[in-house]
Amino acid sequence: MALGAVIAGFVVVPAAPATATPAPHPAAGSSRIVDTFDDDPQQVTLLVYSGSMRRTVAVTVLTPRDRSRPAPTLYLLNGAGGGEDSATWDARTTYKRYFADKHAYVVTPIGGAYSYYTDWQRDDPALGRNKWQTFLTRELPPLIDGTFDTTGVNAIAGISMAGTSVLNLAIAAPGLYRSVAAFSGCARTSDPAGQQYIRLVVEDRGQANMENMWGPLNGPGWRANDPYLNAAKLRGSKVYMTTGTGAPGVHEQLTDPSIEGDPFTLANQAIVGGGIEVAIDICTRQMVQRMRSMNLPVHVALRPTGTHSWGYWQDDLYRTWPLIARDLR
Repeated sequence: MALGAVIAGFVVVPAAPATATPAPHPAAGSSRIVDTFDDDPQQVTLLVYSGSMRRTVAVTVLTPRDRSRPAPTLYLLNGAGGGEDSATWDARTTYKRYFADKHAYVVTPIGGAYSYYTDWQRDDPALGRNKWQTFLTRELPPLIDGTFDTTGVNAIAGISMAGTSVLNLAIAAPGLYRSVAAFSGCARTSDPAGQQYIRLVVEDRGQANMENMWGPLNGPGWRANDPYLNAAKLRGSKVYMTTGTGAPGVHEQLTDPSIEGDPFTLANQAIVGGGIEVAIDICTRQMVQRMRSMNLPVHVALRPTGTHSWGYWQDDLYRTWPLIARDLR
């Protein structure tokens, strides 16, 4: 996998792989912004030193056109590649153009590939030190609020791997996010099916040891990070979930911008992306049923078609944002 991310002409490289030893948990106060770059009139890139991970993380911030009055903040996470590859909101969607006239800050960290944006129990030989839950809930928000004129009201959204992460981040930090949006994310992590999906991301793609993340697979760490089991802790946040059925839909055609006329890309999206979304659809329906049985606020969009791919996630974001924006007022 790519270990560096080029942001605004600068290369930000994750920490060198470490031996699998327990990692300390420094106070969030040791984190700071070490540099700022104005990429264009809309986007600022911050280089943020994380005290918990002992490395610098690039963070892109889309700013509202009118910065003279406070605006809420949307933390928008990339998928399994963490923004370190070409599968990003910036590269695969028109999200910058969409948010150009929206009164909000949109914050996206670049990093965290295959990490599930969580605090790993142990450093991993392949992925190094991951304390993304600490970074995203304790270290980064005060820096964003201190740098920009925010209202202090937040939402968080993520796709695929991060569609699981956003639910766990909200559970770990009650009151931090008024809205939580999981686009094609599986909320089951401690059952065999959920763990098999995580194995495909963490071990097959990331070449890491998934037990370094939350400990033994039948242990308490996995149950503590299972949004399905801990759904009651989402009370206080409005949850949005979306999924397709895996059947080919409007974005499975050669003329789609994500396909660019390539038959191989089309076949891969339809077959591989379709199979993944079938499993995600099951996870999502289970989570929605559980939340509704507990009278928790959840808004679900169950698409009759759609694969695990960017065209649908762009649609999901654009359709969900007006609802999130209303929550953030």
